[in-house]
Amino acid sequence: MKTNKIIGDKIRNFRESKNISLEEMAERSGLDVEQIKLIESNENFPSLAPLIKIARVLGVRLGTFLDDQTELGPVVARGENISTTVGIGFTNNAVQKHKYMTYHSLSQDKSGRHMESFLIDIQPSKNVDFVFSTHEGEEFIYVLEGDIEINYGKSVYHLGTGDSIYYDSIVAHHVHAGKDMPAKILGVIYTPY
Repeated sequence: MKTNKIIGDKIRNFRESKNISLEEMAERSGLDVEQIKLIESNENFPSLAPLIKIARVLGVRLGTFLDDQTELGPVVARGENISTTVGIGFTNNAVQKHKYMTYHSLSQDKSGRHMESFLIDIQPSKNVDFVFSTHEGEEFIYVLEGDIEINYGKSVYHLGTGDSIYYDSIVAHHVHAGKDMPAKILGVIYTPY
């Protein structure tokens, strides 16, 4: 996917410009060297948590990897354009590489932002051992279509169309489609930097 290639290139360019080796990036982020190589070479995109950890090590906002322009004023995302934009595909973990979420950014043109807003298409994930995510910040999810299941710490939440949840993302969590059917959500992620 073209957008994924841009993100992988941006990460590698930032890392190299800051003279951070792959090994140092792995140590400071808590990720495996191999996982970072896969991200930078555009072979794999895991959940957002590794990207947030990489952004922390590089001293940049998560949005830096997703930015297209540097609009300082308000940014309007028109509904008719969102469905035609290239989504960012993320896999459920670095081992199985099953792409189950496609993120359509609603704010990629806004520079200096602290929140990331996405329309997210979620595909069912059968027979998958979910890898939970943890990162600093907060997340808000509103279910637009279908049903989702959220594992949050030791709890499980089932949400249907019109339901929402707001949580601290430092607690181990995983979001996936419920009832083996696709779902669509609005997700807003805040990451302090």
